[in-house]
Amino acid sequence: MRDRAVTLLWRALLAALLVCGIGLLPWLTRTDPAFTVLKARSAEREATPAVLADIRAQLGLDAGPLRLLGDWLGGLPRGDAGRSWISGAEVMPGVLQALGASLLLMAVALTIAVLVAALVCAPTLWSAGRRRTGGGGSAMVAALPEFLTASVLATVVGVQLGWLPALGWYGLQWTILPGLALGLPAGALLGRLLDDLLPGAFAEPWALAAAARGIPARRIASQAVRRCLPALLPNAGLFVVGLTGGSVAVEQIFDIPGLGRTALQAAVAQDLPVLQASTLALVLLAAVAAGGTRLTARLLIGPALRDGGLTSLHRPAPPARRTPPLLYAGVLLGVVALGLPRDPLALDTRARLQPPSWAHPFGTDALGRDVLARVGHGALDTLLLASVISAAALLIGLVLGLVPRLSGPLVDTVNAIPPVLAALLVTAVAGSGGATPALAVTAVAWAPLAAHTAALLHQERATLHITATRGLGADRWYVLRHELLPAALPPVTRHALLRLPAVALALAALGFLGLGAQPPSPEWGLLLAENQPYAERAPWAVLAPAAVLALLGALAVTAAGVRAGGRRKKAVRAVQARPETRELAFR
Repeated sequence: MRDRAVTLLWRALLAALLVCGIGLLPWLTRTDPAFTVLKARSAEREATPAVLADIRAQLGLDAGPLRLLGDWLGGLPRGDAGRSWISGAEVMPGVLQALGASLLLMAVALTIAVLVAALVCAPTLWSAGRRRTGGGGSAMVAALPEFLTASVLATVVGVQLGWLPALGWYGLQWTILPGLALGLPAGALLGRLLDDLLPGAFAEPWALAAAARGIPARRIASQAVRRCLPALLPNAGLFVVGLTGGSVAVEQIFDIPGLGRTALQAAVAQDLPVLQASTLALVLLAAVAAGGTRLTARLLIGPALRDGGLTSLHRPAPPARRTPPLLYAGVLLGVVALGLPRDPLALDTRARLQPPSWAHPFGTDALGRDVLARVGHGALDTLLLASVISAAALLIGLVLGLVPRLSGPLVDTVNAIPPVLAALLVTAVAGSGGATPALAVTAVAWAPLAAHTAALLHQERATLHITATRGLGADRWYVLRHELLPAALPPVTRHALLRLPAVALALAALGFLGLGAQPPSPEWGLLLAENQPYAERAPWAVLAPAAVLALLGALAVTAAGVRAGGRRKKAVRAVQARPETRELAFR
């Protein structure tokens, strides 16, 4: 009971710090909120001292940020979140309406994600863990940029084919295309994480005994999924919040009045009451999602989690095939090698948006620049920076995952921050410099990895072999080094590699805020952003950087399997040679 009280207090403190940080955002960034509000209200109006003084008087800015924050917090118990600094309308009704739209979109996207995850895991479930996919296809789908998928679906399915509405928010039909754009990559990622755990569940004694007694394979497969779900539920909870507040690009493309879009517009205009209320709604949603996932995990596992009666899902796996990663690496290196000798900055306005040809194998962009050259020259910056950030996020996630009581509320709070707001807060603290984009992305990239680590270790600590190891006199350091970390490190590392293309895209997204890579840099994510408006006229300019990002995701996942498999050959033989393993096989 005491631990729960401490956790609730820590969660409340983090939420308060976040809301207070947002309330101080204009003063932290050393900008004049009156000037920002004036330009948001009317860009043509001249910012004279008298006009700015009038706005400060209207908003009460002269009283200082602490007085404004106190007045805003004082109105919350009465359901009053203040009035918008831009429109003058009450904040609470608008935020609740935006939250409702985002929750509906999230529900549709999550349903699609579950269906996609089931397709990814279908070969493993069908073969009872004996045959698994290489992971390349699901990694490519997981690496698809949401805004690119949304643009293609809106243009092709919505406009050209006319099958579904592509603009607006008037009913359930309008949720399908944006739900697909959000659900496809999320489902591929969840499916890969689940597929990574299923072989261990099928190798547990209950599954072997059920198969020996002739229980239908369908029932065994359903129980195997149930056995693996508790380790994935924390990440599913993060997806719930991320799909609600982080789908800004999709909401912009489909003109959806969601919470992410509302928070983005408020952050740009420094409309603090709207931004604070939107962030507070996301923080509360994160707390509800975290509580729901923990309760569901306890219901799925039952008393075995409390009594230490689980068996480990961490099993030595046979080495993966080396052909797929070598093939992906060869294609990727070939593209980079062909692009490096070309000039990525050479302009030819007579060759704008030219299709692929012998002279330009990947075509040209809107300025007549060779797309192959830009992809090749952008590889070094993209791969190096994204790899460093992913490694740092993995390290932070593993360390904080070891202390779930500290990291759990912190993960939920960080995940509730929209990416745009995270970048603005980091810029306010660290300033705008070369390292700011990396700091902003790293500040949020570790959260899913920490949640994954904590969930895996929570189950691993409740296994019989950990109980036996402690009973033989092993101390905490020995258990952590020889039992817990070897169980969590491989799946969390593959999770980090699967998110590598998303890190590259997040870096590019900061370019729109005046951070990160700026034109004419050939960074891959920036290439996507620059060419996305021409996706209908010149799809090759968008497909080329999207293809190399997808190829990067497939290479990372399949290469991780090869490395892990190579180290596990001896472990497989050692496990097979144990007396208890031979006895279990005869049973």
